[in-house]
Amino acid sequence: MHGLQKFLLFSVLTCLGEIGHGGKIINGEKAPENSMKYMASVQNKKGRHVCGGFLITEDYVVTAAHCNEAIPTHVVLGNHNLKKGNHEKIDIEKKIKHESYRDVEHGNDIMLLKLSTKAQLGSNIQIIQLPHADMNLEENEVCQVAGWGSTGNLISPDELRVVDVSVINPQSCKEQWSPWLHLPDNAICAGGYGTKKGFCQGDSGGPLVCKGIAVGIVSFNKNFKYVPNVYMNITKYLQWINNIVNHTKIFV
Repeated sequence: MHGLQKFLLFSVLTCLGEIGHGGKIINGEKAPENSMKYMASVQNKKGRHVCGGFLITEDYVVTAAHCNEAIPTHVVLGNHNLKKGNHEKIDIEKKIKHESYRDVEHGNDIMLLKLSTKAQLGSNIQIIQLPHADMNLEENEVCQVAGWGSTGNLISPDELRVVDVSVINPQSCKEQWSPWLHLPDNAICAGGYGTKKGFCQGDSGGPLVCKGIAVGIVSFNKNFKYVPNVYMNITKYLQWINNIVNHTKIFV
């Protein structure tokens, strides 16, 4: 194999067999109003949604490192419907990719977005808690993934969608992925793998949320029939996050 980069066509794959960046919510539903107030729509200069993200402090959003390929310029916070109602648009001051990121095949698919101004926390905007360093997920634990990723016709919905997914045993996940690649060590698997639930295209960077805590970052997947969806494991990056966010160890 010559690496996944030749196959990772950002925002154009259809989840019919290709390996691709994380994407659309499969068999989900509209997120309830006044829920998931931490969700961020990461957008380009044309105002087009390109990735998901989530607010961890007033001025930092977490997303996937490969989202930088879409040249994001700002984030939108505070509204499930990107075309209606009040929301807060904030420019990205700085994009900080993990220094060891090469491509999704090799993991470390995480990026921090430093916002130009602090978000106004309140009834529509909240931060989400990150896990403790020793947090472990149970096999078959039910979590949620959400986003504004495209539907089957490659058109992104205006309203946030969410779906329940079950955590998959890490060893089983590695075995399922082994015909295509050696799964990165800092990965969590949930959804896909013989189910009809998970992500497929356009929702990269959004959070995998378990018990109200952001434990993973949408990274990549393949055909639902064969392999699980893959997320970056946030517990493996807590120190890196802490070192950037004002050197304040508030997540451990």
